[in-house]
Amino acid sequence: MLYWALVFLVVALVAGALGFGGIASASAGIAQILFFIFLVLFAVSLIMGFVRRR
Repeated sequence: MLYWALVFLVVALVAGALGFGGIASASAGIAQILFFIFLVLFAVSLIMGFVRRR
């Protein structure tokens, strides 16, 4: 999921550099959502790992 967030971030940067504002903002929004989902799943994974070790 982090890979896809980075892909959308690169698409947003390229689109922004070329002047496509709508595509850039949409791609940046998708990248941000995917990144936050990744962070939540990563935190849950860490917590579950600590709970299972006990």
